Amino acid sequence: MADVTARIARSAAAVESPLTDLAGFDDWFAEYGEQIYTTAERIPLAALDQWYQTPVTGDLRHRSGKFFTVHGLRVHDPGNAVPWWDQPIIDQPEVGILGILIKEFDGVPHFLMQAKAEPGNPGGLQLSPTVQATRSNYTGVHKGKPVPYVDYFRDTSRHRVLADVRQSEQGAWFYRKRNRNMVVETTTEVEVLEGFRWFTLGQLYRLLSRDDIINMDARTVLACLPHASRPDGALHGMTDVLSWIAGARSLASVHTERIALNALDEWRHHEMGHSHESGGFFDVIGVAVTAAGREVGTWRQPMIEPRGTGVIAFLTREIGGVPHVLLHARTEPGYADVVELAPTVQCVPDSYGWLPAAARPRHLDEVLAAGPGRVRYDAVQSEEGGRFFHARNRYLIVDSDVPEDPGHPDYRWLTMDQLTQLLRHSHYLNVQARSLVACWRALTAADTAG
Repeated sequence: MADVTARIARSAAAVESPLTDLAGFDDWFAEYGEQIYTTAERIPLAALDQWYQTPVTGDLRHRSGKFFTVHGLRVHDPGNAVPWWDQPIIDQPEVGILGILIKEFDGVPHFLMQAKAEPGNPGGLQLSPTVQATRSNYTGVHKGKPVPYVDYFRDTSRHRVLADVRQSEQGAWFYRKRNRNMVVETTTEVEVLEGFRWFTLGQLYRLLSRDDIINMDARTVLACLPHASRPDGALHGMTDVLSWIAGARSLASVHTERIALNALDEWRHHEMGHSHESGGFFDVIGVAVTAAGREVGTWRQPMIEPRGTGVIAFLTREIGGVPHVLLHARTEPGYADVVELAPTVQCVPDSYGWLPAAARPRHLDEVLAAGPGRVRYDAVQSEEGGRFFHARNRYLIVDSDVPEDPGHPDYRWLTMDQLTQLLRHSHYLNVQARSLVACWRALTAADTAG
């Protein structure tokens, strides 16, 4: 593994490549964006022609029985400031593939990325993994074009697997959703199709400092890369960290119950979708999509549209000369294993106007009040554009003086090496934390290069 991490580090240090010139990236991206696009028009739920609302429950289902279902969920969490609530949730039991293909050129590993348009992307194109596909898509349920390069990830026998781990997605919007996060290296010849391009990791890290360029699926796969880091100096030993997580999962009191979508308490059900009566949180909407350059040219589907821009932040500090980040053992109703490690702050601040004061996230005010001298990373990134409509979060890494004992059992300081170890396994770091791990590595790579 040492040779792999050394080569990955070499790619992270490389910002020049004979295959891709970052100086011309914006022109290529803009020109390709005129050819490859999606448009999404809001339509009534009843107009989703390949979808239907079940007569008794109102749940949204695809007529093929594949893709996903939107149903209701009743959540009981007696230890929470909000002890119970109802909400819609996406149930997508199939496991998709998020895969990045790597090949070495002139001694430097390069990553094959796709400029991809999703109907929920706020700005059109984003860089996605080589393969970003649900099982329904890559097995051809949609009767569209085959997914390019998927065979590298379905049959890895002739290639080298650098990462392969099932990871969760948003536990507040998905019910037990998992995707296979893969990085596969090949030495075979690879035909580069239109819309795909080889990048060094250093180039991807440079682009990650910009808003809405690297999509969520690419960020989570990049976080799962083997990564060289310093293993010594952690405030808490790894056995202690694993015991802390196991204890949090064992003590969590959250219980969920599937209910009818049309029976949700405090939600309004109308022609155009489902909305919380407060006007906050999120809506379930229907969209008609027209696409150019996708496997299918037109389709209709439900989507989740959040109300407001979120704040996702790591607080960081040095302890004993070693950088640490403050993690939150967080419960969400859609997690497969009750609790996952989340960023220090993960919320949509606008939602808390309707919730009890005790529900306001710890450390949110510190993050929002941080001056420029303490903010090390600050970019707006969007979430998965295939299921979420214009879901955007402000991602931050903020220097902090929170003490070694953060004063709450659900928070603990961990090193980046410990997060790297946890990322070799499923369901330890949530998708927002994985995005911030990728941002942190981009930041440290820039600091090293500088």
